Amino acid sequence: MHQLIRAALSGLALLALVACTGPRAPATPGPYRAPSAPIWSNAQLDQSRLIGRWQQTASFAPQGSRCTPGGAEIGGQGGALRITARLCLSGQSVQINGPMPSTGPGRFLVNGQPWWVIWADTDYRTLAIATPSGDFGFILNRGGGLPPDRLTAAREIFDFNGYDTRRLQTY
Repeated sequence: MHQLIRAALSGLALLALVACTGPRAPATPGPYRAPSAPIWSNAQLDQSRLIGRWQQTASFAPQGSRCTPGGAEIGGQGGALRITARLCLSGQSVQINGPMPSTGPGRFLVNGQPWWVIWADTDYRTLAIATPSGDFGFILNRGGGLPPDRLTAAREIFDFNGYDTRRLQTY
């Protein structure tokens, strides 16, 4: 009888310990870059070539994020750009509709946050967009899937700018 009671109490104690551990912590969001790392925007960027439709092909997100890729439509003229987008930023779906003023070469202010174009391929088919805080980063592409050579180039540029490219999720 004593053994039965001892086994029951041991089982209850084990259940109590398991209950105390609580749920597993959610995946850690950004920043995705080292705060002390330097970051550079594309000083040669021709912002008129950003106009058009873009597909999101990759973003920095917490592991296990289920955010689906989005896209952006950039319009405007005479240096006054506008953006309408649904993007996956740091694992969250974000709707954007508004001005995209330039704050410097390759630098824009979108929804109150700095967006820096850190790389554009020669033909403006792919953009790597970062933010100095490292809270998010993503890749936009035109005309379908992102070819491996441009993905490699964008990944290297993110790495050069202090991003942890292991956290870059491709779609």
